[in-house]
Formats: sequence, C-alpha cells, structure tokens
Amino acid sequence: MATSDPLSSLEGDMLDVAPGVKVVNGDIKATDHLERLPNVANGTNGSMQNGHTNETVKHQCDVLVVGAGFSGITAIHRFRKLGLKVKCFEAGGDFGGVWYWNRYPGARVDSEAPFYQLNIPEVYRDFTFTQRFPGHVELRRYMAHIDNVLELRKDVTFDAQVISAVFDEAKGLWTVKTATGHEATCKYLMLASGLLHRKYTPDLPGLDRYKGKLVHSASYPEDLDCTGKKVGLVGAGATAVQITQELGKEAKELTVFLRRPSYCLPMGQRKMTEEEQTQWKSFYPSLFSSGRDSRVGFPADPKPQGALDVSAEERNAWFENTWKRGGFHYQLSAYSDTLINKESNRVVYDFWASKVRERLTDPKKQAIMAPKEPPYFFGTKRNPLENDYYEVLNQSNVQLVDLKASPLKTFEETGMRMEDGVLHDFDVVVLATGFDSFTGSLTTMGLKNTAGVDLKDLWKDGVHTFLGLTISGFPNMFMSYTPQAPTALSNGTTIIEAQVETIVDMVAKMERENVKSIEAKKDAEAQWKKALTDMANMTLLPYTSSWWDGSNIPGKKAEGMTYIGGINNYEKECRATMDGWKGFEVVAA
Repeated sequence: MATSDPLSSLEGDMLDVAPGVKVVNGDIKATDHLERLPNVANGTNGSMQNGHTNETVKHQCDVLVVGAGFSGITAIHRFRKLGLKVKCFEAGGDFGGVWYWNRYPGARVDSEAPFYQLNIPEVYRDFTFTQRFPGHVELRRYMAHIDNVLELRKDVTFDAQVISAVFDEAKGLWTVKTATGHEATCKYLMLASGLLHRKYTPDLPGLDRYKGKLVHSASYPEDLDCTGKKVGLVGAGATAVQITQELGKEAKELTVFLRRPSYCLPMGQRKMTEEEQTQWKSFYPSLFSSGRDSRVGFPADPKPQGALDVSAEERNAWFENTWKRGGFHYQLSAYSDTLINKESNRVVYDFWASKVRERLTDPKKQAIMAPKEPPYFFGTKRNPLENDYYEVLNQSNVQLVDLKASPLKTFEETGMRMEDGVLHDFDVVVLATGFDSFTGSLTTMGLKNTAGVDLKDLWKDGVHTFLGLTISGFPNMFMSYTPQAPTALSNGTTIIEAQVETIVDMVAKMERENVKSIEAKKDAEAQWKKALTDMANMTLLPYTSSWWDGSNIPGKKAEGMTYIGGINNYEKECRATMDGWKGFEVVAA
C-alpha cells in the first residue's frame, strides 16, 4: 500500500512471534536495534536436544513437526497415537509458541476458558485455570502441564530455527536443516509455525537516531519498569489495547499513536475456581463437540433475522443481552446480515459507539476512538477484548495522537517529531506494529519445491494452497494454522485440532494404501482460492484493509486469506477430498 506516511500500515495485534525484523525497501529483515527476548527455557534435553551445538545432529523419523506451540503439540500427540516416529524442531527455548514469546504487560488470550485448551482428557482432567481469559504466565504453566502429562520434551529440539527444507523425489523424503546444525530426514513434513509468527517493524524515519529505550511488543523485556516514565506506544490493535491498560496505570505519561481505532468489546473477565471447573469437566466433551461443529469454535446463538427485520426495541434488547455476556458474544450472536448489509452493520456500530462514549467521556478522545462516522465496517477487522481500556484512555496522563491528522515526520534522539512540528519526548517507545500475517513464518524457513524454487518466490504475487493444508510442488508437506483456512476467524485450539486431525487421518489413509506421496494439483489450488474469494466478495470484508489481508506489510500483495464459511463446513470440505484423493496427485510406493 503506497503512502507517504511511514505509519500508514500499522495494525498491531497479538499472536505468534519470532526474532526482530525490519522492513527495508519492502523486505522484512532482522534488526539488532530492538530488544530481544532472552532464552528462558524451563528445561533441557541435553546439549544436542536443546540446540546449543554447532555439530550436525541427524534425526530419522516418519514425521518432522516444525513448531511447538498448540499446533505442534497437537501434531506430536496425534501422530504418536498413529504409531509414527515423530521429531520436532522449535525455534524458541520451550513450548508455547505465542505464549513462549509474548510477555508484554497485560498479555492474555481473548478466547475464553474452557474452550482455549486442547481436547485431550488426560490433559484437562487435572488442570484448572484461575481466570476466564488466562494470562501469559498461566498459559505457560498450562504448556508445562501438557508437556509433563504427554512427555513431549523427549522428541523436541529447542532453539532450532529451520533454515532449509528440500524434498528428494526419488526417495520420497524431506531433509530439513536448522541454524544450529540439526538435520532431520522424514517422509512427512508438518509445518506448525503459526498464523502471525514474524513480527513487523516499519521502516520508520530516523528510528536509529532514537536514544531512549525501544522495544517491540513481541519481544518485551519482562523486567522493563515504566513507572514514572514517559512512554510512547505505536499501534491500536489487540496488543496495544492490552499494553495501554497496564502502562496507563504506571507511566507518568502515556501517548498512544494510532491511525484507526479498534472496535473493542468488553472482556467480562472474572476469576474461576477449581471447584467450578471440576464440576464442569463432565460437560467438556459436549462443549468441545459443539465448538468443533460451529463456525468459529465457540457455540453461539446468532439471530436468523436481519438486524432491520425487527423493531429497534427488540434489537437493542438483544444487543444489551449479548453485550453483558462479555467476550465475543456481541459479535458472534449477531443478526444474520451484519456482515453483508451496510445498513445493518451501521446499527451494530452505533450501539457499540454509544457504549464506548458512556465510558470515554473526553470529547476529543471520543472523536478519535468512537467517531460518529465509522472508519470501517464493524467486524471487518479484529475486535479486541478489553477490561478497562476506555477508562484508562480517559485518564489525564494518557494522550492520543491521530496519525492521519498529525503524521510522523521523524524520530529524533529524544522522541518523535510530527509533521506539524510538535516533538514528543519519551523515555521508552513501545512498537505494537503487528506481524507479517499468515505467510511470514512459512516464507522464511527455506522451503523449496520439487523444482528448487523457494516458497517466498512462489508466493510473491499471492498465496496459493489447497484447503489451507497443502501446496502444489511440496509433496507430503502439510500445514496447520494457515492461510486460506478459517484461522483468523476462529478459536485457535479448535481450528488447530480440526486441521491437524484431518492431516493425521490423511497420513493414516496414505499408510494403509501404501502411498509414497500426495501433492496438491495446481488447478485444485486455483479453484480453492476462487471459492474463498467468491465467498468473501459477498460480504463487507473486502472493504477493510488489515493484517487479515496482508496489507499491513508494504509490498505484500493484499488479498483475502481466510475461509469464512466456518470451521464445521471447512472440515467437511477437507475430509471430502480424501475419498478418491480429489485434488491431489498420488504416487504409489
């Protein structure tokens, strides 16, 4: 998206992250100017297993999993149950993916318990959360519990960033190498590297001149104390919302720079007792089943009518009902035409804005955060959850800078100089500037197709997959939490389990049928992409640019990358292809 404003593409958000990057002439590159998160592994497997060696360590396995977050953990467990030998390479120092890396103030998941956990009875039987929406510390405790119950660590190599993956057609095997000298040969390659893995730092003018503390939210130092300091926060997505809620209470001054407000929904956070959860565990199988057979991973009760098909009194009563439930219920239990009818979308926005204005009473801040005219259609970019975000914004020590009205000119040694000449001095600048969505983790690990072409070059003009699970030219390579699937619009663990379990069943079928390899056909990819685009074009989604379409990254092709038909329909479509291997080239052993 070409623009003269260097902050024009900022859409910070919270999900999977990796080491620091910087955009130079449209390319995402590493930068040492940002703070890095230290290795904080809680355990080791010996020097060979945790990656601290320059000596080549070779593994032979049936399945190699890349990534040890929820996707990787699920894959390790499910493939093991299939009787296959599994190994995993993880770039971080321990399990967790997003929750290994994300340690900024206020970091927590916006999927509620009990749905944000794996449907593995031996795991959930003896674990309880303390809050409806668990924080990052508790989620790392949960990851450690999973590891302990399933004994995952023995098959995982940490601090092992994949830098090369090549397929030998004659042998039908992948060879995968890491930056720390590990190497694995496998029949099946399972990529579980995250939806938003590669953090993004814009090429901001004068950034290297700034002498204060500069951090990216994705690698936030846990010991950073902003008490009594002047802090600048760039971004207004889910991550920035969570950081604002915390830093606004401790910083002497907090200035938030944004281009568009997020339409935040009330989280409805509360404590959860062990007794309460123990009693509910009898219902977990039914709850998980309902979530899996839903559109987004949470059972919901959307209205079958359009928003304008009922009276204003009835409509507002329903809005109030779903608003009080907290979480995403205001969005998930909406009227049927909210995302396809502009007039219906407007009444949803107007109710939301009225709720925000009740709490954010400063007129100037109201005009920025809940303007009378919506800057984009409701629900067409991520709706973060908040606890007291608007109360914090109301504080006198918190200021808002609308970057459309006052663009950034340059960083200087002490802070940020705006085009209108105003200089904002800061002790600390926090960049909550988002991620290279969907593709960032996949295009930076040296994946080569059978013709020797890197995936980053194949996708430079747009993403192509079949089912969001496979890619033409990459036999026996599978992906989870991916582009061209319902990932951006789903509870993470639900779509992960739907995808991984489908892939595991595909592999089981291949083993039964003595298949050497399967590979997506190009025409199947084209048809899948067209179907996704046609569905999205029937809605209001294409009207809004965000990380959902990749437009937050300069030079990246903006395109819809989400299957919007729901998890339940998506999984049915994927599994239907297994009957006769529709859309696949099959090579017999």
